[in-house]
Order: sequence, then C-alpha cells, then structure tokens
Amino acid sequence: MSKEEAAELLSIDGREVRVTHPDKPYFSQQTKLSKLDIVRYYMSVASGALAGIHDRPIVLKRFVNGAEGEAFYQKRAPTERPGWLRTVTLSFPSGRTAEEVVVDDAAGLAWIVNLGCIELHPHPVRSANLDHPDELRVDLDPGPGVGWGDVRTVALEVQALLDEVGLRGWPKTSGSRGMHVNVRIHPRWTFTEVRRAAIALSRAVERRAPALASSKWWKEERHGVFLDYNQNAKDRTTCSAYSVRPLSDARVSTPLHWHEVPACEPADFTVLTVPKRFAEIGDPHASMDDAPGSLEKLLGFAAKDDAAGLGDAPWPPHFRKMEGEAPRVAPSRAKKAVKAPRVKMPLIVVANSPDKNAALAGLERWKSKHSQAAGFLAVDDVLVDSMRGRSSTWTRIRVNLRHVPEAQRPPQETPDPDDNPTREWRRQFSARRKK
Repeated sequence: MSKEEAAELLSIDGREVRVTHPDKPYFSQQTKLSKLDIVRYYMSVASGALAGIHDRPIVLKRFVNGAEGEAFYQKRAPTERPGWLRTVTLSFPSGRTAEEVVVDDAAGLAWIVNLGCIELHPHPVRSANLDHPDELRVDLDPGPGVGWGDVRTVALEVQALLDEVGLRGWPKTSGSRGMHVNVRIHPRWTFTEVRRAAIALSRAVERRAPALASSKWWKEERHGVFLDYNQNAKDRTTCSAYSVRPLSDARVSTPLHWHEVPACEPADFTVLTVPKRFAEIGDPHASMDDAPGSLEKLLGFAAKDDAAGLGDAPWPPHFRKMEGEAPRVAPSRAKKAVKAPRVKMPLIVVANSPDKNAALAGLERWKSKHSQAAGFLAVDDVLVDSMRGRSSTWTRIRVNLRHVPEAQRPPQETPDPDDNPTREWRRQFSARRKK
C-alpha cells in the first residue's frame, strides 16, 4: 500500500490536511491511542488549544515515534509545508535566527500534530511584536517527594498575590506533577523586564509560604514547590493549554477555574476525559485576552528587592553571562562557600536514556535487583523526568529512598542505561567557560 493510500485525508474548515500513518500507535501502554486519535482529540478542543497558540511562533516538539519514543525540538519551520501556513523569523540570545511556524486555525493545528507534536510549545509573544511578551508564565514545579496538595496551596498563594497587584492569573494543570498560572499582560515590557517581574513574584510567594514555596534556582537550595521564573527568559517555552503530555495515561494540561483548584487531581484530565469536559463547560480560559494587566507593581517589588541586596537570579545555563548576575555556580561548589545545614533527599539515579522505554526497563531491572528496597517505595518516590537539552529530550529516572530504612538503602550505582545526550555538550561548554 502506498503512502497516499495509507494516509487519512481530513477536510478542516475548507482546507485539506493529510494525516500520514494514522494508525501508528502514539500511546500503547496504560492508554492505547493512535496518531489519528490524537489529531481527533485536538480537533475536539480546537478552539481552546488555539487560544493558547494563535498568532504565536511555536517550537515543534516532535514525538515522531509516539509518546514513548524520543522527542526532539525543531525551531525552524519545515521546508515542505502548506502555502497557507504562516511563519515569522525570531532572533535568539545566541544571535542566531529561525523561521518558526505560526498556527492560526484548526487546519494548522492538525498539520503540526501530524508531525508528531503531541505537546504545543508557543512563545509568549504575538507575531507582530516579537520582542515584548504579552504573557507572564508562573510554572510551579514540585521537588522530589512534594505532594500535589502543596502544589495547589502554592497556586492559591500565587492567585492571592496576583489579585493584590491587580493581575489576573489563569490556572491549569501542567499535565505532569505541577501547575501553571498564566497572566495576560500588555506587551510593553521586554523579556528581561518580564523575567524580572517573575523573579519578584517568586520571591514574594516564597516569603508568604516559606515552608512550601521556593524561588531558588539551584536544586540544592530548593524545597517544596519551585516557582521557575526562568520560564520567562527569551527562547523558553512551556506546554500550552490542552497539550497532551507523554505520560502513559495521556494526561492533558487542562485549564481550570480557580474554584476547581483546591480539589482538582491531574490524573482526572486525559485525552479520554477532557473532550467531554470541554463540550460541557467550555474553555475556562476563554476570556483571558479580555483583561491584560500591568507589571508596574511587580517591578516595584523587584526594585525593593534590588535595594535590599537581592539582585538578579541565575539564568539558564545556555544563556550568556548577564550584567549584574551573581556567579553562575552552585553554592556548594563556590570557593569558600559556607555550607548551611539542609535536609537532603536520599535520591539516586537509576536510568538515563533518550529512549523512555529503555529507561523504564532499566527501572524494572533496578527494582528486581533491589526488590527489598523497592518494596518500601511509595508511588511518588519514583521520579520520571523528561530532561530538555538544546534540541532534544531524554528521560532520567530517579528513586527517592526516603521510605527505605537507612541500613537497607542501595548505593548510587552506574545508571542502567546511562546515556545522557547532553553530557558531551556540557563538558564542552564547561571547557569553553574555563578558557
């Protein structure tokens, strides 16, 4: 059978979109879904998904072998694309540029999903104003062993703070272990200023809930729920509303009303449940564009932090050194560092691999080898992290031994497998910095 015969031709708002290999398994474990099933899911929530990506350049995060396979990031628009699909040219901190896809309608959405874009990763800018974001993004990232209840509590602290500074937050599950709160703003501020406002917000929430929230970039200093301010740095993207996440139950990053946050459970929102919810209640974020706000008060907080000696916070490692930035080195590795007592989770890495299935198989081998210790593990003691490199993702699996009696805790061994695709790049980057 030819590719033409194998493809499914969809007519969407007067445009034809060809779904190649429609029966290809995209989820094959807990939930079984084909590529065409994922396309149809996105069509069922198209107006909501488009609200998060419309008129925005988008990074193509492609799972060409399905959710269980390796993903890679593609900034540049494919050469072969429909004539009706728009693009814009973005510049990046590195000085390079890229022509990126802009999705305007359901046909464009179906076209990028056919490329394997299970998740949607738009930039926080509109195509006519690429240097001034119209969205501040609050990314709540729970650390190892941190419960979902703490994530919800910190989200409500974020809501309270935003209310006080005259901004409206729009919450959604991340589709994984965290939560996102997006804030529509007037496109008057640069990426640097928006990031500065995000740092001030993160520090303010940490002061309100010091036992639960953290604004610290270095993992050794974090506790509880980390407010990842660096998601507002230029060239960073997060998954947008109604994105499908590559978890075995096909979870969805789902917009919520604030009254839903105290009792919501992320596992309730999947490809199989969200279309019905969308049909019944619509999109909780439908009016987000109606109320853009000002960053002036948050930037006022930032000015007070500066005056108190709290300057810039660390940037992502691939950014050039910024003016006023503190030394970009973990506190424990800084010369003459004074190490403060801290509680350290007994974490060990058991697998690193670009192939998620290979990493999960390594986890099973570790459990078999250390069956006694594995019997003590709670569900959230196994941490499956999708790690993002410069242009690819890889899976890291860690095990938290907090529930295992200390005398029975296995030592850190060489992970099996141990294939970290960023290791060589980081070695080269470190060597260049030392020159």
